[in-house]
Amino acid sequence: MVNLYIFNESNRAAVYGIGTYIKELTAALKESSVHISIVHLYSEKTDGELPESDNVPHIHIPSPVIRNSSLDRQKQNELYYRNIVYLLRLQIKDTENLVFHLNCNQYGKLAEELKKSFDCCIITTIHYLDWCFSLFGNVTRFKKILSIHETDRREDLKEMINESYRKEKYLFKTVDHIICLSENMRQILQDAYQIKPDKMSVIYNGLTDSMCISDNQQVLRQKYHIPDIPVIIFAGRLDEIKGLIYVLQAFKIVLNTHPHCHFFIVGNGTFDIFMKECENIWMHVTWTGLVDKEKLYDLYSIADIGILPSFHEQCSYVAIEMMMHGLPIIGSTTTGLKDMIVDGETGLHIPVIEHDASVEIDVSLLAKKMLYLLQQPEERQRMGANARRRYETVYSAAMFRKNMLNFYHSLFKQTYP
Repeated sequence: MVNLYIFNESNRAAVYGIGTYIKELTAALKESSVHISIVHLYSEKTDGELPESDNVPHIHIPSPVIRNSSLDRQKQNELYYRNIVYLLRLQIKDTENLVFHLNCNQYGKLAEELKKSFDCCIITTIHYLDWCFSLFGNVTRFKKILSIHETDRREDLKEMINESYRKEKYLFKTVDHIICLSENMRQILQDAYQIKPDKMSVIYNGLTDSMCISDNQQVLRQKYHIPDIPVIIFAGRLDEIKGLIYVLQAFKIVLNTHPHCHFFIVGNGTFDIFMKECENIWMHVTWTGLVDKEKLYDLYSIADIGILPSFHEQCSYVAIEMMMHGLPIIGSTTTGLKDMIVDGETGLHIPVIEHDASVEIDVSLLAKKMLYLLQQPEERQRMGANARRRYETVYSAAMFRKNMLNFYHSLFKQTYP
């Protein structure tokens, strides 16, 4: 038996996919030899331990009430972490094979406090690195900023990145083991953070199979009044880091050669920035806003091509959803997406071009790859079928369960059958 406490932070969970990760991990470990509890930090609930619908104990620890305003942020956090440990000591009765699973890169001091109070193993999953958002995943610029000889016009950015780097590195050195969601991330940690290879494991995300096969594509097209033309789909936040601007520019080029196709953009965000790129092609683009999962999965089933031009992803749940629905994906070569998409087999890579101070995607090359799949229906079907098989063999809930159970038991040199 492994006693596992998974840490969740309310204000980060939705943004970085951590909520989905914890939900899928909890479901994957049901009826196993791992006993799960979930610890919610900075929770709005104040009742301590509350029963939840998934029959897993949830411990809610509210945000601290700061009575001494003279304390700086670091001191406030350290006090909060000590209070967390105190409350957990009251809650935790069985300390055999105890594992604390963190999901935030700023918890080095919390990991230190947990080690002081418990005979435990502490692990963390890397869902994001702070600098990837500030620098759009530009590893070249990141390494340059870390260099002692680097000069940058934006000293505030340089200091912010160095500070987050120090906190991340401290956590990574404090914990016992690190789960990376891509091979690319493991390499970054080894090169830039000097983490030893044997301290890291790559375990891809998994997702419960929710593909609906009761309605065929034609029925769904009639349901949503979509004509019988090829459909390209993007899903995600409407944010500059997602690379949507390059897709819209490429789509304009595509329409010059292949006018009978449609582009669905699913998600919320800063519409105005991207709407400007739709001038004169409005009738070829549908903006759905945020939709529920049932409608999103209907749209995946209708679509012919998925597109993910992001500058930063780890193990994208959107990419997994697209593969689950048998979509060939045109995706960037950033961080995790390069691992996920097998170029020429399950989709097509679009290289991210790194400069000293910026990143970009070649719009003309992206347009060519979009046109290739639009004009080659047999290739679309072949790559889509391969994508579905890759989901089943790499990213399914069953594979996630197997990999995570083996991992937790390996921490105590146990064998999971």
